[in-house]
Amino acid sequence: MHSSRYHLLGRGANAGLDRGLDRKTVIMGLDGLSLGLARSLCQRGVWKNMKELMDSGRCTGIRSELPEVSPVNWASFFTSRGPEEHGVYGFTQIDPQNYALGLTDLTCVRAQTVWQRLGQAGQTCKIINLPCTYPAPELKGMLISGFVAPSLEGAVYPKALYPILSQKGYRLEADTTLGLDRPDKLIEELHLTINSRLTALDLFWPDQAWDLFIIVFTELDRLGHFLFHAIEDEKHSLHSDCMGLMKSLDRAAGEVLSRFEDLPGSKRLMCLADHGFAGLITEVDVNALLMAEGFLNLSRPPGDELDLGGMHPSSWAFALDPGRIYIHDRERFARGRVDQVERAEVTRQVRECLQELEHQGRKVMDHVYTADEIYPGGVGTPPDILCVPGSGFDLKAKFDRREVFGHFGRTGTHSRDDVFFYDSQGADPGRVRDVLGVLLT
Repeated sequence: MHSSRYHLLGRGANAGLDRGLDRKTVIMGLDGLSLGLARSLCQRGVWKNMKELMDSGRCTGIRSELPEVSPVNWASFFTSRGPEEHGVYGFTQIDPQNYALGLTDLTCVRAQTVWQRLGQAGQTCKIINLPCTYPAPELKGMLISGFVAPSLEGAVYPKALYPILSQKGYRLEADTTLGLDRPDKLIEELHLTINSRLTALDLFWPDQAWDLFIIVFTELDRLGHFLFHAIEDEKHSLHSDCMGLMKSLDRAAGEVLSRFEDLPGSKRLMCLADHGFAGLITEVDVNALLMAEGFLNLSRPPGDELDLGGMHPSSWAFALDPGRIYIHDRERFARGRVDQVERAEVTRQVRECLQELEHQGRKVMDHVYTADEIYPGGVGTPPDILCVPGSGFDLKAKFDRREVFGHFGRTGTHSRDDVFFYDSQGADPGRVRDVLGVLLT
């Protein structure tokens, strides 16, 4: 049933297994929610529906996969595998011949998905706004892709959903460019996308002809990047607007929780985030550092932040988002200069440079891993080095910046610990990749 466009069939340790769920299962995703923020919103009375979960004693903090970005973690969630097995390592991917960068999507996933596994067991999935699922795959059930989905028509399965959702004005994503100059308008758009998720909920839920129901709300993540300071600071001019959005998110969660409560028979509810949030100290551009230290050279000015077409053959290394370092290996890249004899020494020098980086007397990196340490046997295009920043440092990998440190309109950044998780059965999976394993093993 699955299209040959995807690297999905027969992959991974789960391939061929037909074990399904033993009860109706609902999973609600809350992108960007830390356990600490959830607790604070409940204590302040902003969240009333989510407070029921918090008061249950079954909420816990889990860890993100590394790097702690949405494509990596949601792919880890829906495959029950880490990046080294599913092949998603960041927001972007590179063509090693022409150095063109493209956004990561479902075609990059190389492990079996939960909807494939349950489909083999004859079970049905309904999925709303799950990131890294574009283009929408064929499945036993219904699906609306989440981030990054460039078109609604390609984001739905079955295709008959497209005219229905289009007529209802379904919005895939808010215009996040508003976060820089019109954050008040961004908040307005986030209310609209919450409403779109509820529109899909009304469409997908009522017949209850499903075994697994997944709905993901991504609005907190969008708000956190641009208005984390306004969430925290009660005196901020947009604090009340942020709390209004939080209340809308709580009402939406309450709608899911209420419907779950009304389900007859055996059932299970899970809620999880992919990462948390922290206040931003500074953005850190890794490519700017590599250029300053002579590891990266461009033959021409880049046309935009993702333009690596001017990679000069003299380059030793470069970075892709958020802190993935690739040695410019001649066996891997068309213009590569580093041979196998030089590779270990270049890796050592680049790693040492990253480990020594400081900002105002504070080390920027908590860890700098080699591929063998963090992604042993990694499929696809794993980085040679992965940087894990300290709290508050937001790693970037632009090609049109020259300053290593700076602020560019964002006030919040992802955190990898204390990530929100709840299970009605009290499980504590530890990290994102382990969540579905609780259900399917």
